[in-house]
Amino acid sequence: MSYRVRFTRGAEEDLERMFDFLLDQDFGTAEKAEAAIYKAFEFLELFPFSCRKAVEDVGQPSLRELLIPFVGAGYVALFNIDDDKTVTIIAVRHQREEDYH
Repeated sequence: MSYRVRFTRGAEEDLERMFDFLLDQDFGTAEKAEAAIYKAFEFLELFPFSCRKAVEDVGQPSLRELLIPFVGAGYVALFNIDDDKTVTIIAVRHQREEDYH
């Protein structure tokens, strides 16, 4: 079974913010980070239940986190498994950030 992956406006803003930061630093790194993140989102199309449950919301098993390795740290995507066809990316942050924005 394949899931459709969609994004909240907040998740889109998170991605834009992170890519803008990387573009200011190094265009090549920004391209590689974007590719790694979107490749990880493809994983959710097939295996969303294999990701860890979100710690903040223990009582909600459909709320999960996808770890996305990149260079020395990486990213974390908070997502919800809406039903048997849809996964919604709620927020994305760098692993060194304190929390989701």
